Amino acid sequence: MHKILIVDDERAIRRTLRDILEMEKYQVDEAEDGLTCLVKLKQDKFDVVILDIKMPKMDGMDVMDRLNELRPDIPVIMISGHGDIDTAVEAVKKGAFDFIAKPPDLNRLLITVRNALDKSTLIVQKKTLQRKVKKAPQTNIVGSSPEISILKETIQKVAPTDARVLVQGSNGTGKELVARWMHERSSRKDGPIVEVNCAAIPAELIESELFGHTKGSFTGAYKDKAGKFELANKGTLFLDEIGDMSLSAQAKVLRALQENRITRVGGDKSINVDVRIVSATNKDLRKEIAKGNFREDLYHRLAVIVMKVPSLNERTSDIPELVDHFNAHICKEYGIPEKVFEPAAVKELQKINWTGNIRELRNVVERLIILGTSEISKKDVKDFAVSMSNHRNSLEDLFEKFSTFSELRDHLEKEYEKYKAVAV
Repeated sequence: MHKILIVDDERAIRRTLRDILEMEKYQVDEAEDGLTCLVKLKQDKFDVVILDIKMPKMDGMDVMDRLNELRPDIPVIMISGHGDIDTAVEAVKKGAFDFIAKPPDLNRLLITVRNALDKSTLIVQKKTLQRKVKKAPQTNIVGSSPEISILKETIQKVAPTDARVLVQGSNGTGKELVARWMHERSSRKDGPIVEVNCAAIPAELIESELFGHTKGSFTGAYKDKAGKFELANKGTLFLDEIGDMSLSAQAKVLRALQENRITRVGGDKSINVDVRIVSATNKDLRKEIAKGNFREDLYHRLAVIVMKVPSLNERTSDIPELVDHFNAHICKEYGIPEKVFEPAAVKELQKINWTGNIRELRNVVERLIILGTSEISKKDVKDFAVSMSNHRNSLEDLFEKFSTFSELRDHLEKEYEKYKAVAV
């Protein structure tokens, strides 16, 4: 529910505006003067302020000056019984969203409030997008080890072509980063890069996700929808965890690659597509082919070029560079000064068995930054490594104790019920 602050020294005006706005389902608060207004704005969050100009203690124009410092993003609708052109112009120059003379026309006031809320919503959306951009995956492959140097050289050679690439590597090694590097160095860099996590989409929905569907083709298909192949036209389609794709979807992907066209689920019209395929997997697809889980003909279509992303344990010489990179990036995100990692602390990080690879290292660096002091010592890393080892051992014990995931889940649910009973 949107929240509006009415600032006016006349109680009758405040009451009238409050009644009208509450009838429109807005949440309303009041302030009888400028100083009270500023106090409330510091204590609470409002979407719009309706501000009188002539008030005791601090008038509306002075409040506007303070708001430009405290909350420059909040829309302010100024009202006054002494309204004239000059006053209105001055109010707008100071940043007011609009100016309305007293007694206010209630219809105009409501329209102005709605428009101001639209502006407020757009500002919030803009800030959200800016935060997302700041937190967007970094497209810099950090490291200078021989393994990473070979990978970078291969990308530089392959990226300008349209050759299909299969990226292999364990979870957390940076396979998505390789795909993005490839796209940004290709002739398709001005086109989109569309990502599909084949493991995260149920088998019955993967075909609709990839090829789109027509209205009414299945329950819940209320309108036509373009699939990822169409959305990636003239760009790159990144099929992550391709080894988890169902055999029926694999057959359709193979056909799409052979013909450069797709058909939406429930449709009969062929749609031409021009996409470059980069796929990734943490599985050995040769073994999956032998088990009958993956089509050999699709494998040969996808694996024109095969790139192996080394695990972090295979490139521990890159850890100092990675720590510096994550330290700078994480501290910038949090708006704090960069921490100092002592050389001994970095060497201690190089001794850890990184089963989660780069993703795990980043998480560890972030925790050390949050929980540590301005300097991260060898002891800080050792203490953390012990707790991490204990956590891993407890998980391994659980997985050894229970033969299936359902048994483990039932055990955890029972333990949770015991915990709730004790807590109550």
